[in-house]
Amino acid sequence: MFKHILVPLDGSHFAEMALPYARVLSEKFNAKLTLACVVETPIIFGDEFVATANLQAAARETALAETHAYLMSKQGEMRQLGYDVDFKLVEGRLVAEQIIELACLVAADVIVMSTHGRSGIGRWLLGSVADKVLRQANVPVLLIRAQEEQEPLTWRTEQPVDEPVPEPAA
Repeated sequence: MFKHILVPLDGSHFAEMALPYARVLSEKFNAKLTLACVVETPIIFGDEFVATANLQAAARETALAETHAYLMSKQGEMRQLGYDVDFKLVEGRLVAEQIIELACLVAADVIVMSTHGRSGIGRWLLGSVADKVLRQANVPVLLIRAQEEQEPLTWRTEQPVDEPVPEPAA
């Protein structure tokens, strides 16, 4: 059913709560995993921001290097556990759109990601990358609500019973 799973991460503990679910799907369907991070590109205006532009360029390079190291570390951890995993580091302004484009680029069958579960004014003010991905992606999206205390992941499947079920007495 799923051959390729995209797992967007942002370096946070909450985002990584999607990893156990992605691993279960990978095991169940023998699917490849692609871990992804989007580093947001800063917007720079006019000549008066030249000094700021230099600082932003240095910050960008640092962010790219740190994110690359983070993804390599996660990839190494997953490979040690026996998973077929690679990673993609993307740079851009609109994180949700970058994730959706990346899903198409790597031919992902499903996106597995965490959501902070904001609602109301918090969601309106901050927006929701997960919500945008869910609404705009062309592939299924499995959203994991990140919580401080995460329940242990269990996978339950129904097994058929060979014995016939007795008919009720009349």
